[in-house]
Amino acid sequence: MTVTSRVIPCLDVADGRVVKGVKFENLRDAGDPVELATRYYAEGADEITFLDVTATVDERATTYDVVRRTAEQVFIPLTVGGGVRSTEDVARLQGVGADKVGVNSAAIARPALIGEIADRFGAQVLVLSLDVKRSPSTRSGFVVTTHGGRKETSLDAIDWAREAIERGAGELLVNSIDADGTREGFDLELVRLVREVSSVPVIASGGAGEARDFAPAIQAGADAVLAASVFHSGHLTIGQVKAAMAAEGISVR
Repeated sequence: MTVTSRVIPCLDVADGRVVKGVKFENLRDAGDPVELATRYYAEGADEITFLDVTATVDERATTYDVVRRTAEQVFIPLTVGGGVRSTEDVARLQGVGADKVGVNSAAIARPALIGEIADRFGAQVLVLSLDVKRSPSTRSGFVVTTHGGRKETSLDAIDWAREAIERGAGELLVNSIDADGTREGFDLELVRLVREVSSVPVIASGGAGEARDFAPAIQAGADAVLAASVFHSGHLTIGQVKAAMAAEGISVR
């Protein structure tokens, strides 16, 4: 575990707007991504994560523009995911201001991509995004999904996390689809299982509802906590979350 825990707001972007749903469904507009990122930066966010949730070729130009405009105003690390399929995609995103890239479906389709990105840019640039559901079909009880949670794979989530690290992933973004948008708390069992096999930082995502929900995720083994709707709606601020974490003895910036 890292000494200082990070708080990361996530912006799910489609057609140049932030959207948010529940369990990856019924997406609704949540605001302008540059305005929200700037607000979170001012509130003390440690990083910003952009996920292009549609990631079609036609919308790629929109994503590059959003990242470029955000990087001009926000001076903390930016992670951008969605539709990254090659090292050239990584180079283009870095060219407009991304510090790290998130890869999910493309790495599952072609695992060698993980090593290609790590070899060219360094492992610290690559965040493997795991969209995970509970399932009795796998050894751990958790299965990896693709395409925004719509398609289940045959991959056990814990086995895939281990393999991805061996191939060069520098960080794991572990998102519980079952908890996503429910505001019922992070899936702590999932966090613990990933922590057991991970030699790289783990980001817990999915389920935050109250300021008190974040500390247990860190205590379960996460190095960082990520949330979206509770920040977008104004229900919580970054400062409130960090204060609650600090009150539990967790070091925050």
